[in-house]
Amino acid sequence: MRLVRLERQPSRVAEDVRAALAALGRGDDFAGGIALAGARPLPGRPPVEAIVVLPRAVLVVIGVDLPDPAIRLDAPLTGQWKADGWPLVADGEVVNPATEALAFADAVAERLRPDVPEHLPIATIIAVGPFVEEIEQPPADLAGNVRVLFPTQNSLLAAIASLTPAPWPCTPAQARALIDTLAPDTDLTGDALAAEGFTVTEESATVKLPPVKPRPRRTRPAGPAAVPPVVPPAEVTMPVPRVTAAAPVRTPPPPGPVPWRPVGAIAVALVLVVVVLVLVTTGGDDEPVTAPTTTTAVTPVRQAVAGIEFTKRASGTERTCAARAYGDLQARLQAGGCAGMERGSFEATVDGRVVAVSVAVLTFGSDEQAAAFKQLADTPGSGGITDLATETHQWPREPDTAGAAYQSAISGAAVRLVLAAYLDGQSSPEDPVLLRAAGAALGVRIS
Repeated sequence: MRLVRLERQPSRVAEDVRAALAALGRGDDFAGGIALAGARPLPGRPPVEAIVVLPRAVLVVIGVDLPDPAIRLDAPLTGQWKADGWPLVADGEVVNPATEALAFADAVAERLRPDVPEHLPIATIIAVGPFVEEIEQPPADLAGNVRVLFPTQNSLLAAIASLTPAPWPCTPAQARALIDTLAPDTDLTGDALAAEGFTVTEESATVKLPPVKPRPRRTRPAGPAAVPPVVPPAEVTMPVPRVTAAAPVRTPPPPGPVPWRPVGAIAVALVLVVVVLVLVTTGGDDEPVTAPTTTTAVTPVRQAVAGIEFTKRASGTERTCAARAYGDLQARLQAGGCAGMERGSFEATVDGRVVAVSVAVLTFGSDEQAAAFKQLADTPGSGGITDLATETHQWPREPDTAGAAYQSAISGAAVRLVLAAYLDGQSSPEDPVLLRAAGAALGVRIS
């Protein structure tokens, strides 16, 4: 990301914003794009902390200065803000310090929209300071395009990864036109913009896709050379049949419908036997009741959050939590218990990669107990909650969660923990694709 410094901003947190943007470094290794620090999109209004033109999105960064540093900030967009449990009050009827900042950001977005390529989303970053260690936003807010954060390199990367990107990057010419409306004196060449991730490659590819369909005119005798290029795309565009085709591989005979019936009956019988054995060995524990979620694999439930489509693979509820946890989290739950837990497993495709997403929502008897549990869960190496689809063998291939990306959120006495890992390879906790999937899953509905 290339940082262009324009006017000085009025907020104290502006210095932290510039430092965080500069830490991303030039080039598109991390985020790419052009950051215009101190841009003034609205004449007669103060400059904003930054307008960040990314290849697949535009960010409006507005600074909000808090009275004092805080360890924990509860920051709903439309509710009362609390710093370390104490309400942040303001003059008049303002319920939180970001009210004016959000209105300002909306005005800036309205001003920018005619100059921003139509396919590019405009998102808002509320940068708070002087320092906040932990910021909590409600899951419903995280499903939108506004993020509240203390500006650091990692927090900016996580915010960018969690927002819905455009389907293809904008071109250097489009980026140049937008930047010229905000900072006409910047000297950015096409090569410099290309180095920051602005390219025509993906856009032109999407334009070429429609003409491919009329080609399969196989009536021409001289067309054998043209036929092979048409066949592979037809196979590539069928990911769902490829998944369902995994089951027939177990049965050598090609006939489809008839052999499946006994296999399905045997599978049901095996499941019933396993359930009976578990009930006998556990003395009638209620937790195995959550196992029969295989119907979600037969009739997948889909929902879209933050531009990502999640397909439910399994879901269930528990009246106890410790049996489904491991590590320090299990010890905490064994000692303090919980009021209940809901788990869900989802499959999503992000930037062409298939991602397995595990969501657990634990409800406690008090907000304080929930906050203490989340603090432990956010500590690296403290353990976690087992994935329901992995337990019930609902994945075609078990995901490797050793390097899964992690996100969490708290709402009152409920704590939501999310893990996202690739189904087809190794994962990394800092992977932008996985972070985006995990961030979006903070707003997914389990039931």
